[in-house]
Amino acid sequence: MTTVTGSKPIISVHPDELKFIFELEKQSFCDLKVTNNTDQNVAFKVKTTSPKKYFVRPNTGVIHPWDSCVIRVTLQAQREYPPDMQCRDKFLLQSTVVPANSEVEDLPQDTFNKDNGRVIEECKLRVVYASPNSSHASGEDVYSAARTSLNALKRVKEERDAAVRQTQQLQQELEMLKKRRLQNSAGGFSFMFVLLVAIIGIVLGFLLKLLLSSPTSA
Repeated sequence: MTTVTGSKPIISVHPDELKFIFELEKQSFCDLKVTNNTDQNVAFKVKTTSPKKYFVRPNTGVIHPWDSCVIRVTLQAQREYPPDMQCRDKFLLQSTVVPANSEVEDLPQDTFNKDNGRVIEECKLRVVYASPNSSHASGEDVYSAARTSLNALKRVKEERDAAVRQTQQLQQELEMLKKRRLQNSAGGFSFMFVLLVAIIGIVLGFLLKLLLSSPTSA
């Protein structure tokens, strides 16, 4: 932090550098937390040496006394890697005390102009690129990886539960088939028994008729 007042900086910035996970054709972002260390309203403005590469929101604002805000800096998708993954881009965060109840819409155009004698503090931030597999992965990437793992576990559990339900359904259908087979077997046995009894009855009746119709001896 570079301060022209010689006293404690009116704002604190965390982290003190911008770290981006660099992947081709993908955006990456880094959040800066800016804290007002005074009992006055403080205005800030973010500048960069490569404005076309980065999207900063908000790039200008007012922080109330002892309050803080988060500035999100987004690295636009790039089509090629920088040499040796080194970045020469720089960011400058300017801050100055403004009147009470000031809002960003009320800031005059020369708010951050040093020529009018205004005291402007400047915080220079360097840019660091890191590969996705490096130890510089941000907390957001760790959270994203953990969320992906949880989703994968959830899908596995759902597939397992579906397999269990399908197995139970197959077992129920198998039991029903067994019961039907037993019922069919019992029905077939009863039918054969009745048929056999009927045949025997017919034969006995035929024999009895023959005996009754045969002539008696003299």
